[in-house]
Amino acid sequence: MTPGYRGRPPPSALTVRAAALTLAVAALGHTFWLGVVEPGHALAFGVLIAVGELARWGALPGEREPAPLGAAGALAYALLGSSRGVPTSHGVLQVVTVVVAAHLLAAVPQAARGSGPGPDRVARRVLAVGFAAVCFQPLSNSGRAVRWFGEGPPFVVFLLVLLVLIALCDAVLAVLTAGNPRPFGPLLRDELRALSGIASAVCATGAVMALGVAVAGLWALPVLCVPLLLTQISFRRYAAVRTTYRQTIASLARATEIAGYTRHGHARRVAGLADAVGRELGLSGPELTVLEYAALMHDIGQLSLVDAVPGGATVALAPAEQRRIALLGGAVVRRTGVDTEVAVVVEQQADPYREQPTAARIIRTVNAYDDLCGEGVGGALRALEQLRLGTGRDYQPQVVEALARVLARGGLTPVPSG
Repeated sequence: MTPGYRGRPPPSALTVRAAALTLAVAALGHTFWLGVVEPGHALAFGVLIAVGELARWGALPGEREPAPLGAAGALAYALLGSSRGVPTSHGVLQVVTVVVAAHLLAAVPQAARGSGPGPDRVARRVLAVGFAAVCFQPLSNSGRAVRWFGEGPPFVVFLLVLLVLIALCDAVLAVLTAGNPRPFGPLLRDELRALSGIASAVCATGAVMALGVAVAGLWALPVLCVPLLLTQISFRRYAAVRTTYRQTIASLARATEIAGYTRHGHARRVAGLADAVGRELGLSGPELTVLEYAALMHDIGQLSLVDAVPGGATVALAPAEQRRIALLGGAVVRRTGVDTEVAVVVEQQADPYREQPTAARIIRTVNAYDDLCGEGVGGALRALEQLRLGTGRDYQPQVVEALARVLARGGLTPVPSG
């Protein structure tokens, strides 16, 4: 959430929720008044979506799509144009009705165990599926989709283009509901980059389900669910391994604090701020992972010192001593089995910025900022001023200005020295 909202959702998220609620009420009222068209298909897809939502059990915190089967089922119903060769005519509002009803049905056991989706995620699902249905159902029900694209490769290309538009719509909704103070463009870029994960499997499975039902009928649904369920299990196992790996690195990074070499929370603060600066500069997901691990372990070389640096502030040391500690840290990191890229960044964090990779430039700048604030130089603005004075050799100007923008959005609160 943005600092100014104090835990309340931002106006953009409230707008998305209001739009989803309006669409849901209109769809439920329309379907209640006119009745359900093709109830067998509505029931089958409704059950599939509800089961998919219930399958979010065991989801890890921060998982991008905890209910991929439900998302794929909803998308498949929105893209359903025929069943076993017979055209369907359920329409846009019935698609939304089935999705909403399935979420309401799944919400009962979810609420009992406290694992249900938040309102923003449900709003995103309703609006994204509604957008998919608006793009596809009118063309399908009027027969124009068949007349324009036929049933061969042109129709597949049409579906692929439609999936791209749906993914873009969902990414925009994700940014609007995120409540993140970063600019819209970088946030949208991050969301689009994330589509290469489970989101691409959801889109592909939803389209294949719709095509499978068009050829084989509703019996295609349980068969086509299995690959996505296996993908979901694999993603969760991979995410669990990564979480454990990160926790191990974070615990190792705290060794300098426990031993009294650095101030409490220093590594965690540097890692969090470095991640924000890296996103501001447009680093990709793998680059951000290396940046985070290196930031957590950037001071690990101080464990090799006989006498601790006062306050753990390496910014006040001579350049040669800073490089010696960085090389010692890189040697320690290499022995831990962490990725070699992380060790390289740790080793180069004290070099002149023109000789550093981007991650090392960010860590050097953020570490110096935290050290300067901890030394009581006069607050965050004074620390930034000193960093700007060092842009001739020590700190890259673009990184310093990115740090300034991040801090400005966060309120320029000085780092505690305790």
